[in-house]
Amino acid sequence: MLARIAHELFWLGRNVSRAEHTARLIDGVFQADIQGSHDDPAGVTLSWDAVLAIMGSTAALRYAGEARVATFDTRGDHSRASRDETVALLSTDHTNVNSVVASVERARQGARTVRDVISAEMWEAINGFQLGLGEAAVGVTGYGGPYSFVAYVKSRAALFWGVAARTMLRDEAYAFLDAGGRFEGADMVLRMLRVALPSTGESPDEHVFSLRDGQALALLQAVGGLQAYRRASVSAPSAAAVSSFLLFTLSYPDSVAASISAVRDALLLADASPRSSDPVLRLSRVLADLDFRGRVGADANHGLLELCELVGRELALADVDISERYFGGVAPAERMMTA
Repeated sequence: MLARIAHELFWLGRNVSRAEHTARLIDGVFQADIQGSHDDPAGVTLSWDAVLAIMGSTAALRYAGEARVATFDTRGDHSRASRDETVALLSTDHTNVNSVVASVERARQGARTVRDVISAEMWEAINGFQLGLGEAAVGVTGYGGPYSFVAYVKSRAALFWGVAARTMLRDEAYAFLDAGGRFEGADMVLRMLRVALPSTGESPDEHVFSLRDGQALALLQAVGGLQAYRRASVSAPSAAAVSSFLLFTLSYPDSVAASISAVRDALLLADASPRSSDPVLRLSRVLADLDFRGRVGADANHGLLELCELVGRELALADVDISERYFGGVAPAERMMTA
């Protein structure tokens, strides 16, 4: 397969996954915002400042495995971000490369480039996805909130992945598409945890994005894993339990471990010499480390945050490895890293 085609398929998967995860994040925090109080430690809350910190600045998401992403501050002060401006920024703002609309537009452009590789049904799904966004976005910051918009994005993303799973050969093309989607999923969950967990040396009350037990429930809602957690665990959602679930649980497909495992398996399929593949070897080491940490258990909050930082750095290096081995050295995320 040409490196150019592999690159477009990989980023087609990443952009569809980014749009879906961003929509889920908006939905989860919106639901949490109307259920609890920000000042109530038991409230099911994650602040909109935290959402913007997860996604990066107003114009670009810096993808190089940063320890902390920048907080939102375009007004010259550090006042709290409002719900409406955050929802608008991350859903329908064409100038924000991380918005749902911008991600879907990039996905459609990539799909158009590889129309002879993907199935006709996949092209129809992504083309219809993009064409219907304008109507779905009407009133996204109004009285009814972003519910209709988020539901549309989730359903269309699910349609795209479902059609891909049923109509594509399990060959190199599908491998790179799937690897991109799962890579983005791992990165997004890691970003949520790295912002939500308190920094080393801070107590939970000192950190504005600390993951209190109520916020742990909101984080589960933000990744769509609440029902899965309830089926997998008999304990009530707590900060440590939810963080461990999102990091280590291989049976939950959107966990960090499961996503990295899927990326590694996809690259094993696409690579003619996987034993000499730097990205395959790096991802295998990360999986082994996650498996070991999951078995022995990481210290609540601080130990988990350090592990998230470590895995985030390794994923950034794996992104470079993937680019150099399969895409002819094209700079990873170059189109998305600049404002």
